[in-house]
Amino acid sequence: MTEHHSDRRCVVVTGASSGIGKASAEAFARIGWHVIATGRDPGRCASAEEDLRAIAAHGARVDFLRGDFAEMADVRRIAAEIAGLTDRVHVLVNNAGGVRDGLYMSSEGLEWTFAANHLAPFLLTRELLPLLERAALDSAAGTVRVIAVSSLGHMQCQAMRWDDLMMLEDFNAGPAYCQAKLANLLFTRELDRRLASKGIVAQAMHPGKVGSNFSSHGEASLQTYMASQDLIPPEQPARTIVWLATAPEAGQDGGRYFYDMAQAEPAPQGLDDEAAQRLWQESERILETV
Repeated sequence: MTEHHSDRRCVVVTGASSGIGKASAEAFARIGWHVIATGRDPGRCASAEEDLRAIAAHGARVDFLRGDFAEMADVRRIAAEIAGLTDRVHVLVNNAGGVRDGLYMSSEGLEWTFAANHLAPFLLTRELLPLLERAALDSAAGTVRVIAVSSLGHMQCQAMRWDDLMMLEDFNAGPAYCQAKLANLLFTRELDRRLASKGIVAQAMHPGKVGSNFSSHGEASLQTYMASQDLIPPEQPARTIVWLATAPEAGQDGGRYFYDMAQAEPAPQGLDDEAAQRLWQESERILETV
């Protein structure tokens, strides 16, 4: 049943069954928001949903949806389910994603890394635009926001591979992930350019090296590297995500990049507005085929 409380803000957090997404969803639930969380693994989702409900403030609401974000049909279904739960989304946190140890294809013929890390948030945002725009109509300008969880990895990708965005001709898991994280920044810039006049702001952040199950499906070298690092708890980047969702200074001058509640400087290729427009067009073209 669709419901709307003018005094209760609604946030969608993807990839919320563990790690940064779960910590962020918990933080929003604690401050009384309507939290719509998504996850893939049924067991982890059920556990996370239970945890969220246990700590939610009085007046908060928790809904947990399940789907595989490498499958665009699942993204579209989840978007429709969100529209059945609320008529307004004030904040969308595109957090779901990850890295794999090789080339995996979805049932729709999409490479997993590009699909889950870029095409899924692109499509979900596009599908939820009516709910974001409705929230913006009766909210102060800049208080409706779309937040992308990117990565320092974007700096390892010098430019998008326009002739082979899914790297099917020469796949390598690490570069594929880094390109997808660059795509997050470019998408954020173009999204903000398109939506700024409607009072909606898009920002991106990088979480740092987080102790989570992020690398559990990655190559052995990545797992070894992560195990050797001094990792921060997921609650630390979650604080930045909640700050990006609520702080007045994060609600102006969109298309920026943040780390630890402060603006950071992305690589120059993350500021390429021509590439950002082209990526939008290429993404729409790919989605027309699935």
